[in-house]
Amino acid sequence: MIDARAFRQTVGQFATGVTIITTEVEGAIRALTVNSFTAVSLDPPLVLFCVGKATKTGQAIDAVKAFTVNILRQEQQDLSTYFAGGWTHPLPPTFEFLAWNGGPRLDGCAAAIGCTTYAIHEGGDHWIVLGEVVALHRTTCTTPLIFHGSRYANLGATFEREILVSGF
Repeated sequence: MIDARAFRQTVGQFATGVTIITTEVEGAIRALTVNSFTAVSLDPPLVLFCVGKATKTGQAIDAVKAFTVNILRQEQQDLSTYFAGGWTHPLPPTFEFLAWNGGPRLDGCAAAIGCTTYAIHEGGDHWIVLGEVVALHRTTCTTPLIFHGSRYANLGATFEREILVSGF
C-alpha cells in the first residue's frame, strides 16, 4: 500500500509550472490553481489538466464546455495562492479576467491556451480533462512561476550555453 502523503511528497519533487484554469459555468467565471497540466498531442492539439472531484469545478465538470489554461508568471504567486484556496488576507489580490475567444483569460498571465472540452475521464479522486486547443495567447515572460517540493520556487540565475548533440 502506498501512503498518500509519501506519494504526494515524492511526486512533489517534479518541478512544474503553475496555471490557473478558468471556465464559465452557468454565467459565472470559476477559477482554480492547477499544476497538473500538460500538452498531450499536436494533431489534434490537445492538453490536459486534472481537477479534484470534491472541488466546486470538479463537481460541475459536466457543465464545462470550454476552459482556458492561464500560465502564470513568478509575479502572480498571490493569484496562485488565492485560487488554490490558501489566501488568508481579508482582501483578494488584484486580478481581472478578459473576454477572449478562448474563454475567460487572466490579465497579465505569461500565456493562455483556450480549449473546448474534448473528453473527461475518471482518475481516482480526480477528473482528467482533455481540451482541444482553439486559441493561443503569449507574452514575453522570462520568469515563470514554478512549484517544487510543496512550495514556490524560481529558476535562479538564467544562463545560456551551447549544447552539441551528435547523431541528429
